[in-house]
Amino acid sequence: MSSRTRVAVVFGGRSEEHSISCISAGSVIAALDPERYDVVPVGIARDGRWVLEAADPDRLALGPAGELPSVSGTTEVTLTPGQGLVVTEPRDVPTLLGEVDVVFPVMHGPWGQDGTLQGLLEMAGVRYVGAGVTSSAVGTDKHFMKQVFLAAGLPVLPYVLVRPRQWEHDPALVREAVAALGYPVFVKPARAGSSFGISRVDAPAGLDDAVEEARRHDPKVLVEAAAPSGARELEIGVLQGLAGDAPETSVAAEITVHGDHVFYDFEAKYLEESYVLPAEVDDEVLGRMRELAVRAFEALDVEGLARVDFFCLDDGQLLLNEVETMPGFTATSMFPLMWQHTGLDYPALVERLVQLALQRSTGLR
Repeated sequence: MSSRTRVAVVFGGRSEEHSISCISAGSVIAALDPERYDVVPVGIARDGRWVLEAADPDRLALGPAGELPSVSGTTEVTLTPGQGLVVTEPRDVPTLLGEVDVVFPVMHGPWGQDGTLQGLLEMAGVRYVGAGVTSSAVGTDKHFMKQVFLAAGLPVLPYVLVRPRQWEHDPALVREAVAALGYPVFVKPARAGSSFGISRVDAPAGLDDAVEEARRHDPKVLVEAAAPSGARELEIGVLQGLAGDAPETSVAAEITVHGDHVFYDFEAKYLEESYVLPAEVDDEVLGRMRELAVRAFEALDVEGLARVDFFCLDDGQLLLNEVETMPGFTATSMFPLMWQHTGLDYPALVERLVQLALQRSTGLR
């Protein structure tokens, strides 16, 4: 038996963030030390099948012309309590791949980051990196996340929730509620990420189309008041403390949007360098960011890691935007870059997250 820790890196999935998940997983696989870890790459295809993938980070990288990777393996596997990973297709003789020590679920969006995969791993008794079932679910739903923040006394922008029944049966009431926020507003799918389906709406005439665009990604929609003109977008990373210590925070980054982008959309996030790192903020603002980030992390009961996003107003006031419980994990994503500038490089960051997962049990804690 190998003395190496066996890590199943799980990625892909049914959400629109499938390709981003693949790119993140490639970076994680490349960072895991082969002397210490036996890595089993498990892709979840767009139709939900679990398949073995080659441990080749290059195959999961963003192509030179921006081509996005996807899961393409054909050997199907299942995760079985007491047996671990079992090959189920081809069907001649099911092959036991054996137990895994920990799963690194590099999943973004619904059907993976939202507590569904975490619940499966809990039922199978397998340790995993990152937030648990409840915090993963709440952290993926922008509406419930804001409810938790408000209950914890954290400052957020005003918003209107648009449920399917409301929009289908009384859209005029929705338009009235949005008008009370004041324009401009941002219309967002409640449970999507990577800026999919988000629109900035500057006047009432654009609201209906923006809601319909968001509904293409999620029937539940959030309409949020825009931050005041001149507000800066700032981010900070949070890591769970080792051995029960308090959470730690990274340096801050500032999001900057150039050219034709009116906000931090998909292209600005993944195809352009749209940030300043470390952000130029005074010590007082940075101190309050760190305090609020830890409060948000603990309000959601997050484990492992999170990226916390803020708006900083001209007077230094901070408004909490959201907490990302499994942020983008490519080598050029903001979360690992912030930790790199704090003194924790990418391989050390991955190592820490795996060790944190190994330290905790499954089940209630």
